[in-house]
Amino acid sequence: MYFLSGWPKRLLCPLGSPAEAPIHVQSDPQRTFFAVLAPVRLSIWYSRPSVLIVTYKEPEKSSSQFGFYKQAEWRPDSTMIAVSTAYGYILFFHITSTRGDKYLYEPVYPKGSPQMKGTPHFKEEQCAPALNLEMKKILDLQAPIMSLQSMLEDLLVATSDGLLHLIHWEGMTNGRKAINLCTVPFSVDLQSSRGSFLGFADVHIRDMEYCATLDGFAVVFNDGKIGFITPVSSRFTAEQLHGVWPQDVVDGTCVAVNNKYRLMAFGCASGSVQVYTIDNTTGAMLLSHKLELTAKQYPDIWNKTGAVKLVRWSPDNSVVIVTWENGGLSLWSVFGAQLICTLGGDFAYRSDGTKKDPLKINSMSWGAEGYHLWVISGFGAQSTEIESDSKSIVKQPGILLFQFIKSVLTVNPCMSNQEQVLLQGEDRLYLNCGEASQTQHARGSSAHPEHKAAGAKSPFADSGVESQGLSTLLGHRHWHVVQISNTYLESNWPIRFSAIDKLGQNIAVVGKFGFAHYSLLTKKWKLFGNITQEQNMIVTGGLAWWNDFVVLACYNISDHQEELRVYLRTSNLDNAFAHITKAQAETLLLSVFRDMVIVFRADCSICLYSIERKSDGPTTTAGIQVLQEVSMSRYIPHPFLVVSVTLTSVSTENGITLKMPQQARDAESIMLNLAGQLIMMQRDRSGPQIREKDSHPNQRKLLPFCPPVVLAQSVENVWTTCRANKQKRHLLEALWLSCGGAGMKVWLPLFPRDHRKPHSFLSQRIMLPFHINIYPLAVLFEDALVLGAVNDTLLYDSLYTRNSAREQLEVLFPYCVVERTSQIYLHHILRQLLVRNLGEQALLLAQSCAALPYFPHVLELMLHEVLEEEATSREPIPDPLLPTVAKFITEFPLFLQTVVHCARKTEYALWNYLFAAVGNPKDLFEECLMAQDLDTAASYLIILQNMEVPAVSRQHATLLFNTALEQGKWDLCRHMIRFLKAIGSGESETPPSTPTAQEPSSSGGFEFFRNRSISLSQSAENVPASKFSLQKTLSMPSGPSGKRWSKDSDCAENMYIDMMLWRHARRLLEEVRLKDLGCFAAQLGFELISWLCKERTRAARVDNFVLALKRLHKDFLWPLPITPASSVSSPFKNGKYRTGEQLLKSQSADPFLNLEMDAGVSTVQRSQSWLGSIGPAHHEIDTASSHGPQMQDAFLSPLSTKGDECSIGSATDLTESSSMVDGDWTMVDENFSTLSLTQSELEHISMELASKGPHKSQVQLRYLLHMFMEAGCLDWCIVIGLILRESSVISQILLLIQSSEVDGEMLQNIKTGLHAVDRWASTDCPGYKPFLNIIKPQVQKFSELTEEQVQPEAFQPITAGKTPEHTGPRAEESRGPSGHGSLPQGEVGGSGLVGRNEEDAARAEEEESFQDGTYDCSVS
Repeated sequence: MYFLSGWPKRLLCPLGSPAEAPIHVQSDPQRTFFAVLAPVRLSIWYSRPSVLIVTYKEPEKSSSQFGFYKQAEWRPDSTMIAVSTAYGYILFFHITSTRGDKYLYEPVYPKGSPQMKGTPHFKEEQCAPALNLEMKKILDLQAPIMSLQSMLEDLLVATSDGLLHLIHWEGMTNGRKAINLCTVPFSVDLQSSRGSFLGFADVHIRDMEYCATLDGFAVVFNDGKIGFITPVSSRFTAEQLHGVWPQDVVDGTCVAVNNKYRLMAFGCASGSVQVYTIDNTTGAMLLSHKLELTAKQYPDIWNKTGAVKLVRWSPDNSVVIVTWENGGLSLWSVFGAQLICTLGGDFAYRSDGTKKDPLKINSMSWGAEGYHLWVISGFGAQSTEIESDSKSIVKQPGILLFQFIKSVLTVNPCMSNQEQVLLQGEDRLYLNCGEASQTQHARGSSAHPEHKAAGAKSPFADSGVESQGLSTLLGHRHWHVVQISNTYLESNWPIRFSAIDKLGQNIAVVGKFGFAHYSLLTKKWKLFGNITQEQNMIVTGGLAWWNDFVVLACYNISDHQEELRVYLRTSNLDNAFAHITKAQAETLLLSVFRDMVIVFRADCSICLYSIERKSDGPTTTAGIQVLQEVSMSRYIPHPFLVVSVTLTSVSTENGITLKMPQQARDAESIMLNLAGQLIMMQRDRSGPQIREKDSHPNQRKLLPFCPPVVLAQSVENVWTTCRANKQKRHLLEALWLSCGGAGMKVWLPLFPRDHRKPHSFLSQRIMLPFHINIYPLAVLFEDALVLGAVNDTLLYDSLYTRNSAREQLEVLFPYCVVERTSQIYLHHILRQLLVRNLGEQALLLAQSCAALPYFPHVLELMLHEVLEEEATSREPIPDPLLPTVAKFITEFPLFLQTVVHCARKTEYALWNYLFAAVGNPKDLFEECLMAQDLDTAASYLIILQNMEVPAVSRQHATLLFNTALEQGKWDLCRHMIRFLKAIGSGESETPPSTPTAQEPSSSGGFEFFRNRSISLSQSAENVPASKFSLQKTLSMPSGPSGKRWSKDSDCAENMYIDMMLWRHARRLLEEVRLKDLGCFAAQLGFELISWLCKERTRAARVDNFVLALKRLHKDFLWPLPITPASSVSSPFKNGKYRTGEQLLKSQSADPFLNLEMDAGVSTVQRSQSWLGSIGPAHHEIDTASSHGPQMQDAFLSPLSTKGDECSIGSATDLTESSSMVDGDWTMVDENFSTLSLTQSELEHISMELASKGPHKSQVQLRYLLHMFMEAGCLDWCIVIGLILRESSVISQILLLIQSSEVDGEMLQNIKTGLHAVDRWASTDCPGYKPFLNIIKPQVQKFSELTEEQVQPEAFQPITAGKTPEHTGPRAEESRGPSGHGSLPQGEVGGSGLVGRNEEDAARAEEEESFQDGTYDCSVS
């Protein structure tokens, strides 16, 4: 609608005595000149540029005779001003322009500029004229004058002695007697035979305003009563006047009338504004609505505003501005939607929180087209104290100009069938479209497939194309601002209309004369080449785009002819290329529907034209033909009352659309907004129907129209679309209305299911009201969204020190900006349908929209709103809606998520009511588990924890933990470990009475979700479900103590968790799922080495070497060897020269973390996953052996790429010797770069590559090898060595066995295992034979050893920097319940490397920062 923009401007008045400070401002009827009154001075200001033109100062002698000036009124032709004075005089001033070519201000152009010559009206348009003011006539009415009102050729004056004077503008009464108000009869309506008279003597009119469309004037009496006086016949005498008044208003203070909507707004002493209309049949005054501040929005000021001081309707009659005695401004739409109020927010408070004094307004008047509001404020004149530093500037009295931007719908209602928001300012346009560059490939397939990515399709809708890309609509809050061509503005200010085409690529604007258009693709304006043609046309009825044509109705000045013109966008702007049709009467409104133009004319007739594209030769034009004319004069009292006229395909019967839904629907009906009443005229199909194929194609459109039907009252805007979409028929065939303060309404079609015959007793459409929080400016039909705009404010008062700049505008007012906004409305409609027992329709509608990205949010909002209303209601609800809504939501797969998200955002007190309707949370939890939806199950766990005793939630948590382990949902597992610890940390055995609202800060960013609904923009981008719901799941609940978890308190709990972890690890090993075991250990910080040490002889034994080998090949995607590889002769035998680049491919510090990267692991892990790759084996073992270092080089990596907290430790195991880092690391690169490969070597490499698995698997296998080696599970090491086919590994193990005492049982196991593998290789897998032959000598040496038996207890791996036992007690710490928020810097040993045996601990730290205690590192 209307929005404030920027800071107000201040126009400084000349300095003078206090009696020359302005007190009143009044614009002339054209709003070009403004009369500014001071007590002894009358000034005339010009609007653009805003300058003072002439001042008349009353001499002291006459001023003492007349009294101070009070009010001013302009003659309709702006040639005279009448000024009333305090002692009952009226002074008539004549305004004459100085003779000749003299101008007060002229623009100066550089020499040779084209503007100078050949522009007709050049002087009048662009120069401020020089005027003279002279007092021509003085009239003494002998009583103080209360109100002046210009009424056609007369001036109506009300005086305090209760008389009404009708004075001719020449200052004569023409012999007409003054009317005494006591003789005017007043009644409740005009039908009463005789009214009562105002029986008391001292009654007089305090304020009044003439209303042309109601032919009468609204009055406020001095005792606070209000009324409306109308002449019964054409003569304006006391006998012919009759008044009506409402009985209940006794505190009226002022009045303003709206001619277009026939409304009278009466300001009251209570601070509210009561808006009345006149009943057409009885003539009584009916209350339409009230404008009042609510206690909810303005709790501290709503009843302290004082009486209403002034009410002013905007020039286009679409908004009203109100100010109060105690200050403040508020802006409302016609039917009471509040747009702006300066009594709250940044207008009322400074940035330090102190309260400002509201701006007190003495007088205000709207400027041309409503772009400015001229305000004379109360603080300018009275401030007399002078400050030394800013004496003259600050205290100089001035006029404030508030600047506005308005929606194009206020002046060009035909824009309502577009899906764009277009706002027009004084010299610029604001569009909600994205960059036009995206729209060049705009024409997409037919109706609305699923939303593709924003760039992939046009963000704008075409008649048959899908609607706008959501990211374009919701992605950001900024406007696309188009500056209107200066050349055009100079001679055609102000801009009256603007229009945008369907694709949002072209805009046209209309100023005083002519028009201009702009392309967003080329970023160029197109103006008339011949300026005479531009200045010869005045656009009267708005303009619209039809494909590539601009259609407009205009008045041709030279021919005195009304015309309908169509200009092609691509040709030059010239009448030679226009198609011109003459019209009979002035066109007031114009609208385009498909290939038809509908025009409403000043003679109250509606005319339909068909428009078609014609190509004759090189030029393309459009042809227009009259189709049908409909006279509406019977129904329309005054043509000016018609707000909008549109052609739609909406009809009460949807039988027509059922027969042929594929076809684009016909123009079925005319919608006419008559002063807020929406009237529909449908085509009359009751007569004989002509079969379409027989008749002329134009014939069928000529069906007559039925008499009009009123659909709705208080309508401000109407939206319909001409697109058809079989999937979303409910939304596309609906009619959307905005009704001001009453919110929105939708006239929804009801369809029988599966094309069954509709019941005769069911209506085929239903009107549903609903409230939204924004002012609607556009409706996106398929996307179920309303687009709007909202004023936002920015404070800059901190830039100024308080005392020196108390009067700076930047301090007094915030800077105003307009932001785009949008709102979902679907849940309101579904709810309204359910209330009316139309569940089947609700289901059809919801299913058609289920693909929208924010559909889950819609269901959640609906559930949430109904729950809040019903659960907090004081009285019992006879017919609760919640069970119906719950049942409705169960129809959708998102049911479980919807319920739990709603519960998590609602307070605990309402949970019982919610779950009574939707089902027991335990059952819902189990359903989630059955449906494998673990993240949602985790959310239910929080609810169970608050509603049930700890034993129950532990039982469910265990269930979920085991399932999560099974499915490898590591993030969830980590949360579950924390959760189980939290439950065990001393919670009482009764469920808490309220949910624990305080969550520890360790939960990082996760607690944002409580009591907060997802904002639309967040949910519109398709967030991966797993990540999204995880953040909602387990922010760690605090026990009553809220203290850190001390070790002793949850020792049992840790035992319990460890048991589960061990059980899982045992299962994985038994099933030879090494890959899963690796992931499990890496992700959950499981102390794998210490556990393996314990289980060395039990679970960690290899029972069947061949099976294990096969299983590993399969798990790690490692190919079985096929061709005998002559690995002995290969220079690349041990992968010494593997490229550094390849090494770094594994981005994670732990090869198993990488697996989860795609599954949406939380971002904290992502940031830590750059730590480099893995050093897989220990070269400490027998450094003399030539294989050790070679194996090392391949996997060295820079320790960390970022110098932040992440560098605490990577899981690479380089701790034992740092010499390697210095020496061998560089070797890799140098050798590689200087390598030259021979043919045979190349063949050899390709062979090796073919028999190797993926790089990632290799890294993971080496890592596991290292783990098993540490734990002394040598049988597993052998299996992995076989898979990697690296003899160095095998020989290393055998050397190890020789140099230390190893369990004889294990030796035996290895020996039999190797024999089994040998047999298997001979029969099934000959590819292994060459490798087995290489290691044969070592194996033989090894079998000799097996005879020596050793004590099992004596085993200690040499490689350990500390004994494995040391890591035992740290199992809990590394999985401490701290969140993902931060990663504290531990006191890590000097080189920044972590001791080898804390490797798993370091890994745990990467996911969860350590809670207490830091790890000291042993660097040897």
